[in-house]
Amino acid sequence: MSQPIPVSSSTTTSFDQNAGWRYPRRANSLSEVYASIMVPPEGATFWRKLWAFTGPGLMVAVGYMDPGNWATDLEGGAKYGYMLLSVILISNFFAMLLQHLAVKLGIVTGRDLAQACRDHYSKPVSFVLWLLCEIAIAACDLAEVIGSAIAINLLFGIPLTWGVVLTILDVLVVLYFQSKGFRIIESIVAGLVFVIFGCFIYEIIASNPDYFAMAQGLIPKPEIVTDPSALYLAIGILGATVMPHNLYLHSSIVQTRAVEPTEPARRSAIKFATIDSTAALFLAFFVNGAILVVSAAAFHSNNLREVADIYDAHKLLTPVLGAGAASVVFAIALLASGQNSTLTGTLAGQIVMEGFLDIKLRPWMRRLITRAIAVVPALIVTILYGEKGTSDLLVLSQVILSMQLSFAVIPLVLFTGNKLKMGVFVNKPWLQAVCWTVSAIILSLNGYLLFQFFTGA
Repeated sequence: MSQPIPVSSSTTTSFDQNAGWRYPRRANSLSEVYASIMVPPEGATFWRKLWAFTGPGLMVAVGYMDPGNWATDLEGGAKYGYMLLSVILISNFFAMLLQHLAVKLGIVTGRDLAQACRDHYSKPVSFVLWLLCEIAIAACDLAEVIGSAIAINLLFGIPLTWGVVLTILDVLVVLYFQSKGFRIIESIVAGLVFVIFGCFIYEIIASNPDYFAMAQGLIPKPEIVTDPSALYLAIGILGATVMPHNLYLHSSIVQTRAVEPTEPARRSAIKFATIDSTAALFLAFFVNGAILVVSAAAFHSNNLREVADIYDAHKLLTPVLGAGAASVVFAIALLASGQNSTLTGTLAGQIVMEGFLDIKLRPWMRRLITRAIAVVPALIVTILYGEKGTSDLLVLSQVILSMQLSFAVIPLVLFTGNKLKMGVFVNKPWLQAVCWTVSAIILSLNGYLLFQFFTGA
């Protein structure tokens, strides 16, 4: 395994990664793949450097197009046409900012967000943060299990219960590819992302949307705020977009690159890693936007405005669009989305357990524990309530993620705005002000969403 390249020049400025922290760094994040991917030397071309840092962004983008997001996008398009496209776009800008902060934290401090929290907070607080994060990862895994089971059911007619059981087998697939190197994992994720991307290009062409209305939908409209139902859906889209476990994941996997411990090298790494994640999140915006656009074109335009879940959409796509492959392509994209999220969820679970508790479990044990927590409730609900139950469980998983979001966002903004911890890489005052504003918007809207959910208001 490669290690970070030693500093060879006495004129380059190194950065003390232990400054501002209570304890020295005790372990590398994801130690089995830490600094395992070499970075081109300083004189290399822009494209060579960008290629070296390409990969983590796509792995993070997967969380923004997982099955949990589909229901809100489908309902938003069916009820309000293209109007809520602007909400997806704004949500993506928020996500880009927060993922940039995660990149900075990982590259500058050599700590992922979980390790940083463990150092900064007391043991009881760290334990609570870990517990909340594990619940969020289990909720995300729940969405992946249900999404994959629904896709298997739609494609092969296998009952939902058996589809849930089959999702356990992906444990073996993940473990096999993890042993082949991190670039292999990144390549698999990239391949599945482009399968999803290709599927929705087909769906958009088949649905023949109103492109002018689609462009207008990118501009925020007052009705989003004045219409209570539209506002509720808009908040749901925003709440389902920024995934808390992605902040832990990204701050860790950027450290798979072997970056010199100097200020110029770190600045370069932050730059290219941010380009990587920003470009990947534009792909995520396309996928989420495409789900809404297809729903708007196929359902809203045909006065089918009560489509609120994946099953309804699948049943209606082919008869409404007249394209025989529309429903099959939709299900293939859903399956790819679920499997992709499984890969990144596995890594996120490992990162938070090692970072918060300093406990290393064997990968197969860690994966089985996480999967069991998701599979058991999914099995119970599918047996007792069938399709309707799984749709409600998808919504519940997004609510749980919303509840955990503040416990990831606030520490991230605090750490990257701390001069002692970040040194010359600390957030500029204007950036810190933007970060707190975005955080306040996300947290207040998520709070409103939770209030609506639990009170039924």
